[in-house]
Amino acid sequence: MSINKNILLFLLAAIGLIALPHIENLPSSVTGYFYLLLSWRLVGVWKPQWLPTKLMLLLLTVIGIAILYSLHEGIFGRDAGTRLFVTALGLKLLEIKSERDLYLIIFLAFIVATSLFLYQQSIFMAAYILVVCCVLLGTLVCINSSHSKTWHSLKTAGVIIAQALPMTIVIFILFPRVEAPKWMYFNDKHQAKTGLGDNMEPGTISDLAMSDELVFRVQFTGTIPPPAQRYWRGPVLTQTDGKRWTQNRIDLSQPIDQPKLTGNPYQYILLMEPQDKNWVFALALPADVSSPLRRNSHYQLVTSANPDKRTEYRITSYPTYNTGTITKDEYQEATQLPGPASANVTQLVQRLHGFDSPPDKFISQLLNHFKTEDFYYTLTPPLMQENPIEQFLFESHRGFCEHYATAFVYLMRVAHIPARIVTGYQGGELNQVGNFLDIKQAYAHAWAEVWLENRGWVRIDPTAAIAPERIEQNINIDQQVANGIISFTPNSASAAVDWLKNARQLWGNVDYQWQRWVINYDNKNQSKFLSSLGISDLKTMIYWMAGIIGLITAVLSWVLLRNPGQPTDPAVLAYQRFCKKLVVKGLIKRPGEGAKDFSKRAKKSLPEQAASIDLITQLFIKLHYGKQQNNNDLQRFESLVARFNFKH
Repeated sequence: MSINKNILLFLLAAIGLIALPHIENLPSSVTGYFYLLLSWRLVGVWKPQWLPTKLMLLLLTVIGIAILYSLHEGIFGRDAGTRLFVTALGLKLLEIKSERDLYLIIFLAFIVATSLFLYQQSIFMAAYILVVCCVLLGTLVCINSSHSKTWHSLKTAGVIIAQALPMTIVIFILFPRVEAPKWMYFNDKHQAKTGLGDNMEPGTISDLAMSDELVFRVQFTGTIPPPAQRYWRGPVLTQTDGKRWTQNRIDLSQPIDQPKLTGNPYQYILLMEPQDKNWVFALALPADVSSPLRRNSHYQLVTSANPDKRTEYRITSYPTYNTGTITKDEYQEATQLPGPASANVTQLVQRLHGFDSPPDKFISQLLNHFKTEDFYYTLTPPLMQENPIEQFLFESHRGFCEHYATAFVYLMRVAHIPARIVTGYQGGELNQVGNFLDIKQAYAHAWAEVWLENRGWVRIDPTAAIAPERIEQNINIDQQVANGIISFTPNSASAAVDWLKNARQLWGNVDYQWQRWVINYDNKNQSKFLSSLGISDLKTMIYWMAGIIGLITAVLSWVLLRNPGQPTDPAVLAYQRFCKKLVVKGLIKRPGEGAKDFSKRAKKSLPEQAASIDLITQLFIKLHYGKQQNNNDLQRFESLVARFNFKH
């Protein structure tokens, strides 16, 4: 069987569009191999003799298997499975021989299109997948239609999808959500993800300062805290070798005293983006939490939910707190030093009265020292490899937040004051359209905690002493300067910049609502939403779903059947003219009567016209129901109908 060239080109274009976004997701060896096969098949549309033989196809299959094997990832998991399907789709393109092959290729293409959602769930990707699925459906329409016009097939596919959307939305909202068990998650842990880690050294956080990657979003139910209180707590680092800081060696799940929480709490919904750590960054200090959240001994929130999945949490935090006493293990851990302090460090602590004054006074003296001794806050500090703390304190005087935090904690410990580093995020960009905060990697921050008598662990941010605008204005100064935005006054902003900012925030709100109500619509969120509508059990849910689907079906049936409209097929229009001519002789085509049956009646009544009636009927069936026609068939058919007259 020969495949229509237009249908084949239509199919190849659709498959090229489907695989295009996977260029970012899959290795270049896989995508390059796939597009090589696709290009080969495209050339074969005009040069069929250039298509590979069976032996060559076998060799290409072996090459494809070798490429997959060289990646050493088996056949399970998101990446491995997607690579297997993409490779299989490319190979299948080279052995198209029958209509059955076209169907198999289209089914494979639908699977590859669906796999795009495993990598990205943005509204842009959803729209893109909808478009390519429309193109695939249009290809099916082309294959099963007597006319292979691309635009007509796409229009038909679009109408089919539009008719299916209402029912799809109802099923999405009402059909019970089933969460996959944890053993079914095939996480690709080999993929590196940017963000904070469980250790820090000079440059760790400053490397994130130019990243626009979203970490989480927060929507408050009441007042939004001012920028100076937006400290999103992450890993606490206590061990150091003088350069690298890591988490403690004590079991972080050990019981801790319940802190005393005072003041007006902040209640908020936090939507974490997928990550490779089970951390949840909450405002200090989170109150009692419920599963899947728990609070470790450093008052950091961790979750037992799958971190690779976007998850929403409801959290309450108190800005004022007292963590109480310090244990012996905590004290030893929070005063650990890699070795004896140098003479320069000891003299600095002495000069600032670290050994002979209360901790509060020494803290004040040290912060004032940073502020008055020509220290600078910069995104690009000089390299300090050998002894970064002393080089920062006595030579460069230039550093990012991690330099100030590590130097501060180190000097506190030299003065025998328990101190530790807290990493996380500070600030957040307010989306005024949706009234929520965007916290991105650029807001990564490090600050210090000092244990004080009768107050517990107290947050001290040395960066605020040297660069208060970094904390109070809720912006990253270095990033803005690097991007060419020198001034931050409203009067200096152009109308175009304001318009772009508003458009960006509007789109951010659309994306946030999409992530919350579509991507994150799991069984818990479904239960809450349906409960608000009075649907509280499975039986009621099924009744609602059946009733609404039945209503949609009835409405669509009425719309489609009440006015079928005028046919646009030229063959049908010509055949209708032929039938009108027969009405003169009392021959009226009955409802539901086929063209062949009608022609038999007409030939009995008009035996002298039997040959013409038979020829017109055969051509009509070929044009309207057949898949292969000559270019002159329609013209011949219309000419026969026009010349058809009764002999007197």
